[in-house]
Parts: sequence; C-alpha cells; structure tokens
Amino acid sequence: MGYSSDIGNIEFELGAKTLERWLIKPEKTMNIVLGIPKERAQDERRVAVSPPGVQILVEQGIKVVIEKGAGTFCNFTDLDYAEAGATIAGTPEELFEQSNVIVKVSPPQPEELSLFNPGQMLISALHLGTVSPHLLQTLLEKNITALGFEFIETRDGELPVVRTLSEIAGSLAIQTAAKYLETGYGGSGILLGGIAGVPPAHVTIIGAGTVGLFAAQDALGLGAQVTVLDKEINRLRRFEAFFNRHLVTAIANDHYIAQLAKSSDVMIGALSPKRRINKPLVSEQVVKSMKPGSVIIDVSIDQGACFATSRHTSHTNPIYVKHGVTHYCVPNIPSAVAKTASFALTNTLLPFLLKLNGHETISDILWKSHSLRKGTYIFKGYVTKQILSDLADFPYREIDMLLAAF
Repeated sequence: MGYSSDIGNIEFELGAKTLERWLIKPEKTMNIVLGIPKERAQDERRVAVSPPGVQILVEQGIKVVIEKGAGTFCNFTDLDYAEAGATIAGTPEELFEQSNVIVKVSPPQPEELSLFNPGQMLISALHLGTVSPHLLQTLLEKNITALGFEFIETRDGELPVVRTLSEIAGSLAIQTAAKYLETGYGGSGILLGGIAGVPPAHVTIIGAGTVGLFAAQDALGLGAQVTVLDKEINRLRRFEAFFNRHLVTAIANDHYIAQLAKSSDVMIGALSPKRRINKPLVSEQVVKSMKPGSVIIDVSIDQGACFATSRHTSHTNPIYVKHGVTHYCVPNIPSAVAKTASFALTNTLLPFLLKLNGHETISDILWKSHSLRKGTYIFKGYVTKQILSDLADFPYREIDMLLAAF
C-alpha cells in the first residue's frame, strides 16, 4: 500500500511540474537587431524608417542600428535618430555586422552583397524588371531570408507597401507630365488643365490600378481630359463608378492604344506591379505616331517597360527625346519627394516590422505571419517565387513546404 502511495505522489508531482512548465515557460525569443543602411542606389534619397518609426520599434523592444547619414536627403539628422533610440553605425560594415535584419528601400547594390552575413533577413524592394541573377545567387549562397516589398500581401490580397508607393508615383506622374509639357522643357507648350476657351491636354493612362487611380485623380483635378485603359473590364467599371464617369475608359488592346496615342498629349504606363512585364504594350510604331512635344511617363519601368521606346533614366538625368516624344522613365519616382515617401513607407512597413518581435526563429516568424510569408522570395537556400525561378533558373520550392520541413 505504501508502495502504491509513493507512486501516486510521484505521478502527481511530475504532472504538476509538467503543467507548471507549460504555464510559466519563459519565452525564448530572438533578439531582433534591425539595421537601416544608407541607400547606395543611384539617386535613391529615401530611408526605410523615419525617426518616429524608430522610436516605436525601440519602445517595442527591437534594437535599431542606422548608418550615419542615412536620413540626410529627408532632412532626418543622426541626432534625430539617436534621440529616437537608435544606435548610429559609422560604416556599413559596422551596421551589417551588428544587425540580423536589414531593412532597405532599394534592392542591395553589388557593393553591398559582400556585407551580408549568413542567416540574416533582408527586407527591401526587389524591382522585378532589373533583378540580377548575381543578387539572387549571393543571397542563396549566404542563406539569407529575403522579403520583397512587391510581394508583402495581406489576407484580403492587398499589397500595402506597393499601394503606398504607387499612390505617390501616380500623383508625381501627373506633376512631372505637366512640367515636361512646358515649352522650356521642349514640350508642346500645353497647359495640362487648359483655361476657358482653350481645351485641356489629353492624358491617357494605361493601367487601372493604384498608380492609374491617383494619376487619374490628379489629372482630373487639374482639369485634364483623361482616358484610362486596362485589359480587365471590371477594373474599368470600378474606375467609371469611382469617378462618376468623368473620364473615358477603353480596353487596352492594340486598336485603342494606336488610336489614343495619336491624340494624347501625355501617355502614362501604370501597369500592375504584381508581375514582370515581358513585352511592352505600346510598340515603337505607335510611339512614332504621337504628336511632337508629347510626353511619356513610364511608371512601370521597374517591372520591365510599358513602351517599346522606354529605357531607364534617373533623377539626375530624367528624360530623353525619341521620335519627338519626351520620355521620363525613372524607376524610383517617389524618391523625388524623399521625406513624404519615407514617412509613408514607415507608416506601411511598421506593422510588419513589429511582427518580427517575440519569436524564437525566422521560421517561426514566417509561419505565424501570413503577410511576411507571402513576401518571402528566398528562404533556406531556395527561391520561393516561381517568377524568379523562371527568370534566373534557380531551384524553386513553395515557402509552406520549406517551413513544414524546417
């Protein structure tokens, strides 16, 4: 009987202790050190996180390291960041060495690739139209977990970072077009909105997404005549309803594009950022038919090109003229308003950066966050987006399968 009682006591004691471990188990979590390097891409003036954003991250227990001078073009000083709780790194080497998560605006530049340490996480734009196989190869070899702004997606299918940057790009596209229509810039000398007795400019927007929405909104606000083209009829219906039929819509086929090019003073390429553009929608012959002094703004240039005559330009040398048409094909248009764009990017990125906190591993982070999981394009030595695998011929695995395996 005594023997039986002893066994019972032991069982009870073990059970109680097991339960106690479940109840008071201390959380073993990663110490997130988030590094924000100075942008080194040509004419990239934005910074990934503003000082107020850094303060929120630090208050939530995330250590932030920022490279000296990273916020200069946005008029954010090192003192602003230090007062927000960030540590200032004097060199990029120092920053990469201290950080396990790197957050950038533009994709890593060739000179930055050697700075990555194995096992780090990268969060930045990818720019499908200019993605480098060498970049992917390096990230794969160093076992980097890489997330692209273009892929971060909420459960309802929204692309929040892309939308934020697209809003700015759409508005700036009209502001830019108005400038290059001016006589002093070699334009046709037409006021975008016209005046009483003088017709306004005709603006054609190819793409009924977020860029197209904000471009149409600003163009109509200035008084321009606006036509929007898209291949999906339901998107055009939404535009007509949203703008109360104050614009014209048409299906984006060769016939309508060719017709509208002849009468347009401005054509804006605003195709969806979800996929790489393999073939331009507007042929060189169609561009030749445009009026002398008209303007092309190819917002889609970072995904490929909407116009056959498009080639990359920069904020330093933003335009060139071909067939009498001024072309503006800057891939990082929002960088022209670096401070506004940096605040907007911070507002959108912050909820996702906060999701990094309180997890044991990177796998745990991705497993528990749908948005970050959808944003991942490299994980555990594999490409996890089919489009990139096809583009660069790298081994592809679905992210869910990899997470289940690891």
